[in-house]
Amino acid sequence: GSMSPCPTELPEPYGPWMEIAHDLPQLIANHRLRSQVHQMPQLSTRHLRGREELHLAHLVLSFITMGYLWQEGEEGTVKVLPQNLAVPFWEVSQALGLPPILSHTDFVLANWRRKNPNRPLEIENLDTIISLPGGDSLRGFILVTLLVEKAAVPGIKAIIQAIRAILRLDEETLHKALQELAEAIGDMSKALKRMHDYVDPAVFYAVIRIFLSGWKDNPAMPDGLIYEGVSDEPMAYSGGSAAQSTILHAFDELLGIRHSEESTAFLHRMRDYMPPPHRAFVEEIRCAPSLKQHVLSSGDARLCTAFNRCVSALADFRSYHITIVTKYITVAAAKAKAGQADPGDRAGPSAVKPLSALEAKGTGGSHIFSFLKSVRDTTREGMISA
Repeated sequence: GSMSPCPTELPEPYGPWMEIAHDLPQLIANHRLRSQVHQMPQLSTRHLRGREELHLAHLVLSFITMGYLWQEGEEGTVKVLPQNLAVPFWEVSQALGLPPILSHTDFVLANWRRKNPNRPLEIENLDTIISLPGGDSLRGFILVTLLVEKAAVPGIKAIIQAIRAILRLDEETLHKALQELAEAIGDMSKALKRMHDYVDPAVFYAVIRIFLSGWKDNPAMPDGLIYEGVSDEPMAYSGGSAAQSTILHAFDELLGIRHSEESTAFLHRMRDYMPPPHRAFVEEIRCAPSLKQHVLSSGDARLCTAFNRCVSALADFRSYHITIVTKYITVAAAKAKAGQADPGDRAGPSAVKPLSALEAKGTGGSHIFSFLKSVRDTTREGMISA
């Protein structure tokens, strides 16, 4: 659909949530968020009206939850999310069909507003609604990711055109739709390049990343989290990840890309972190007649070329994503390590903090390089050979 921002304020009874949410970076920096949450009244979710208010409430509660959990860093985790936060977060999550953790939907899709409503959707005119530590780099990380999603919109429309064209055996429209899809994927790569201008790798690595981390496959929280007042058993959820973005799932399904068993298992698990209508959209594409079969049996060289251009653009986008991850995680980790080893300290082994368990993992908990490279390679293998 069109890119329309969510409301930025919840109705009056939810002032206590909004007050904390708007002050998160400060509260976390001063180590005061946990005590503020403990003083928060337990509010009923029944005054929330409609999907948009529910999405805003989910965004607010998910950001407060991530701040609460990671306020003291990787070492200072808690086992229990207090009832006055856990119960409303659970209820809002159930109402939306989303998990009770920060997801790509909260972090990016529901978390933007125009500064000037009459000006276009460009990064200078955009801002986040709720923030975490990381300042301008966090804002840049969220908004550049949003611009990648925005660049994908014509591609999503092209998917629908393509499927209709296959059903109508309309090769002309199909060819045009595939050209539009390839162009949109190319524009996504251009949007992703802006990460370099807006996000400092040291800040991303040292400050931002931990707040996106979940409590599944995370050695820092091996037992998961108890949602007090919801369940006595701990529950485990994966951290926020671009693997939860609907667009790449939709492109893979349309183009018939088949990833390895392990990558597919992870990607399919990430679909549970999408809003149900998004999940249903991906499923509809999966059930539609196969584009690849149609192109192969048409024997039409133009269609073949247009199809391959889409696959190639998608593989290029994934390659570029690997470049970004290398800079923002691997290189940043090496620099952080080098910075920790103080050359003036000759007394015994230099006091390097053992590297965090998160180093080689994406925020979603995947072993990031083997995963991203495998997915990129299987994308390339989806080309049709002449």
